[in-house]
Amino acid sequence: MLTANKLEKIMELESNLRSEYQSQLDAKVAEIETLVKEKEDKKAVIAKQLEQITTLSKDASSNKRTEQLNRELNQRCENLQEEIATQKKRLKGLQKELGEERTELKALKQFDPAKMKKNLDANKKKLAEKTNAADLLQKSLSKVKGEKVELQRKVEELEAKLAQLERTEEIEEKEEAAA
Repeated sequence: MLTANKLEKIMELESNLRSEYQSQLDAKVAEIETLVKEKEDKKAVIAKQLEQITTLSKDASSNKRTEQLNRELNQRCENLQEEIATQKKRLKGLQKELGEERTELKALKQFDPAKMKKNLDANKKKLAEKTNAADLLQKSLSKVKGEKVELQRKVEELEAKLAQLERTEEIEEKEEAAA
């Protein structure tokens, strides 16, 4: 019986304690439930963040790959720009050489044998024509000189006759004046 009494007292003590601490227990149970919910929410947030980190790490590796490609392309671009600059310099040099070659070719074309022979033949014809014209002019000149000499002689004869006539007239005038 003693045990039943003790058991009753323990039950009574338990119910007293329960009634006394039930509100605290309920509060603690509610607090535990909220903490468990918070823990689950935090686990969900952590899982979401882990998923985001995984996605971001994939994106970061993609970004790293993209950045690497970007650097490689920039390097290639710089190399191509340098190559273009050297090609431009080479092109300018070649253009200068081409101009010199064109000048030399133009000078050489001036001495084209077929063209020179053709020009020589044409020049010979012109020279022959001019020589004939010069001969004709020379003959005309000789003829004109002969005529000139003859005319000068006639003029001199006429001047001499005129001078003689003038003397004769002067003598006659003196004689008439003397008479």
